[in-house]
Amino acid sequence: MPQKPADRFMSQEAKKINKMNQLVADAIKNNENITQTLLEASAGKLTLGQRMADGVASFGGSWRFIIIFGVILLLRILTNAMFLANRWWDPYPFILLNLVLSCLAAIQAPIIMMSQNRKEEIDRKRAEDDYIINLKAETQIRNMDEKINILVIEQMKKMFKLQEGQLELLEEIKKIVKK
Repeated sequence: MPQKPADRFMSQEAKKINKMNQLVADAIKNNENITQTLLEASAGKLTLGQRMADGVASFGGSWRFIIIFGVILLLRILTNAMFLANRWWDPYPFILLNLVLSCLAAIQAPIIMMSQNRKEEIDRKRAEDDYIINLKAETQIRNMDEKINILVIEQMKKMFKLQEGQLELLEEIKKIVKK
């Protein structure tokens, strides 16, 4: 019987969590600093396409782009409407201009989405790294708590032994005082 998509997804997530748990267990066992390991693993190089997508997204989503584009668009409309009106280069409804703007939007939107997807992937990786660090911290806190509990129990045993010794001394003093 084929596996349902939800079961497949849960199975994949369980594998990811088991992998992260194993990473934490290995780091604790080897007494490694897990944050440095995670930072080194995430410091990858960007491809040319990723760098270009980030550049287009950062420029295309800025006020600088909006202002420059608005000025160029206004100049083009004014030039076409006033100076080239007699030549019928691109008459009033500006069909050619609409085509250019549509093409620009059709090209720019997927590039910006690629950049956003990559940044979302980085955020997801950062969340996984945070989970791993928190898991290791929780494990270490539990270990420290157990050690403290053991120390407290040992301390209590010593105190009870001392108290027994003091009670014995008090009994001896009572005996001496009664004589």
